Amino acid sequence: MEARDTPIPVPALATEPRFAQCLSLAGSSWKRSSSWTGATSCRRCQGAVWPCLCWRRSSPSCGCPRRCPVNWSGSRLGERPRPEPCCGVVGSQPHVPHPSPQNPVPSRAARRQTPAQKLRDELQRLLGESWSEELERDVPHAWQRHKDLVLLSEDSFKAAAWEKLGPVLWETVASALGAQRLARRGRVLPNGMRSPRVTLLLGQDGWVEHVDNGIRYTFDVTKCMFSPGNITEKLRVASLPCSGEVLVDLYAGIGYFTLPYLVHAAAAFAHACEWNSHAVEALRRNLVLNGVQDRCCVHHGDNRQLELRDVADRVNLGLIPSSEEGWPVACRVLKKRTGGILHIHHNVETLPTTVPLQTPVLLAEQASPEGKDCNGEAWHPMEDREKETQGARIRPEWQRWAEGTAARIGGLLAELHGQPWHTSILHIEAVKSYAPHVHHLVLDLECRPTLPT
Repeated sequence: MEARDTPIPVPALATEPRFAQCLSLAGSSWKRSSSWTGATSCRRCQGAVWPCLCWRRSSPSCGCPRRCPVNWSGSRLGERPRPEPCCGVVGSQPHVPHPSPQNPVPSRAARRQTPAQKLRDELQRLLGESWSEELERDVPHAWQRHKDLVLLSEDSFKAAAWEKLGPVLWETVASALGAQRLARRGRVLPNGMRSPRVTLLLGQDGWVEHVDNGIRYTFDVTKCMFSPGNITEKLRVASLPCSGEVLVDLYAGIGYFTLPYLVHAAAAFAHACEWNSHAVEALRRNLVLNGVQDRCCVHHGDNRQLELRDVADRVNLGLIPSSEEGWPVACRVLKKRTGGILHIHHNVETLPTTVPLQTPVLLAEQASPEGKDCNGEAWHPMEDREKETQGARIRPEWQRWAEGTAARIGGLLAELHGQPWHTSILHIEAVKSYAPHVHHLVLDLECRPTLPT
């Protein structure tokens, strides 16, 4: 096209955003075989206007009797439009802003809503003009899903306006999240059983099934707890060498750790202790679900009254914030001739500090004085310590807690059996952060009677 001083009307088409990208491809193909130098923009609507490859003399849909002229010379994309008259928007539908380099048509992936966005939009549509920023802050952004049941956080939907909606609220939430049942979590009841305070909002019951590491767990979310934050410890337990061993799980719950010991770690037999009747019901179901019911005896009641003695190669004490009340029981059930290993759970506080930590301690064996032979060599534990050799490090507070616990357990065993025992720290596992500056730890403590000289 030759340069001229006066604007030349060029046949063009102004289109909706959904058609602009298609026309862009057509324009790219056309301009390769012509002298056209680019798309133009409509000064009135700031949208994209594409030269027409073919057009009719009249277009009833846009009301333009002939053609849609555009000021070619002064309205290239990226240029400031000139004040000459420009075309109107073609089409009889309401005006929609057209795409531009600064505001392109979003891709399909960009248009895809997250579940949280979909939930918010559905609730906003339900409330209409009653929607407010306060209510938007009350909508959850995360939740737990157990197949067709969604467990909402305790701080969601607390505003009084939600109560006025009645059942339609929970039906809308369930539909938006693709669930059939809804429940809302509360704080753990301080009843010694760590019972959850969960309210069923939609549905007939709270029984769900969850799968971790190939192990099936079924439980009632309104009666029993399930902590997904303990998955790392369950995986670790599943990898322990327990073939032929007898396990005593003093706080079995629904089988969080009992089942990994039996299913994956190949323990020969397990004694599972639990005093919460709802958890016991779920535990019995889970043993059957995983086909290990013949290798486990469930002891329903207070483990401090447990009559077992001298049976365990391993004892799991999976209670937080502290399992200290179970320590004497654990010492009684250990085999008195060979001893065994205790897995002690505890919440340990770590004081905040702005200075570098002291020289970190390797997660390796720390033996009590009774654990050394005549040459002063530490007694070597049987446990696999692959993680320790990889240079894992612990905090000084964790090491002090582990050493203090080892000394306490050694004293309990010596008092019980009337002879010295040595205790060796095999491993300290950080399971999760429980609260600010508080960590859920597990101490693997090996306990062996001292051989007579």
